[in-house]
Amino acid sequence: MIDTDTGSPLGGIKVADFSRVLAGPFASMMLADFGADVIKIEHPAGDDTRAWVPPVDANGMGSYFASVNRNKRSIVCDLRTEAGLAEARSIALAADVVIENFRPGVMEKYGLDDASLRLERPDLVYCSITGFGTDAGAHLPGYDLLVQAVGGLMSVTGSPDSEPSKVGVALVDVITGQNAVVGILASLRVRDRTGQGQRVEVNLLSSLLAGMVNQSSSTLATGTAPRRMGNAHPSIAPYETFSTQDGPIAVAVGTDKQFVNLVRVLGLPELADDDRFGSNTERLAHRAALKELLEERLQHRPAAEWSAALLLAGVPAGKVNSILEALELATTLGLAPVVDVTDGSRTSRQIANPIRLSQTPARYLRPPPLLGEHAGATFNTTALNTTATTTTRRTAHA
Repeated sequence: MIDTDTGSPLGGIKVADFSRVLAGPFASMMLADFGADVIKIEHPAGDDTRAWVPPVDANGMGSYFASVNRNKRSIVCDLRTEAGLAEARSIALAADVVIENFRPGVMEKYGLDDASLRLERPDLVYCSITGFGTDAGAHLPGYDLLVQAVGGLMSVTGSPDSEPSKVGVALVDVITGQNAVVGILASLRVRDRTGQGQRVEVNLLSSLLAGMVNQSSSTLATGTAPRRMGNAHPSIAPYETFSTQDGPIAVAVGTDKQFVNLVRVLGLPELADDDRFGSNTERLAHRAALKELLEERLQHRPAAEWSAALLLAGVPAGKVNSILEALELATTLGLAPVVDVTDGSRTSRQIANPIRLSQTPARYLRPPPLLGEHAGATFNTTALNTTATTTTRRTAHA
């Protein structure tokens, strides 16, 4: 679906984005990065995350909001007023895609639901994001922390002797946003063939259960819920973090050959012939003893030195980095993880889109919008391609 006028995969696709916070805005930003014209429709107070400060970026904008709202235009529509509702409805009916994550029933209240809009636009792709679906769970609040708790993720996160722990980022929202993008793109492909739109439904709980992959699968296979294991793996050993002279290192041994190379580099080749460690099954059964032996040797050198030696021997290993160190690593590997997005008046430092397309790459043409910055905006299929002052730079450093 490459639009020759814009040179982007989704050029000409118009998105009315009623969503806020994370899952929905993440999805619409991904679409915008690849050329979709996204109008962010905000209530007078703005997206909730505009107020989630600190931290703020160089422009004084909350970094949370900035992380998922580039390449969009912002207008304010008070749906409680006749004028605001009329403007919002006009934008929705002119769009190819509508994204919303209100509580079930809210969009119906304003006549902005899928059924109402598709009476006039049967080709509309309508994406609804909820916490727990639209049936018995419709009344439940869809917050990432809550879903991590009731969805089982916290029960397998943390050490065996710790309390259940959340993941260090709102990962369920991110997974759900990615699922929304897949559903939207699949629906647009169907529309290309049939001319008909459809409703896309994603929810946080279902996205989490699918996203826990092997842990969910093992529960189905055994009827037993997995337990917290810290950084250890339920099916592979040694596959966890170990302490070294100056901090932790992650070692991810997935084959017997890698194990032989591991113990050789550590100066413990006899462990490869030890009956307790001859295969992954035996290593799992004697995980604690193996960790004690490996960690005793790892204490003699810094994590970075061990990591370099193990990688050279074909053993997956790496020191546990901070996010700043991770950005520096990605930069040294040539992954260009950071982009500076500017419209000529403001520049926003952003994490780059992780999807690389060889012919039609992601574009970074607008920094995250100020609230209502684009008042009166209407859809324009070339809107993201007409600002002469707009430039994008991939930075060479983090």
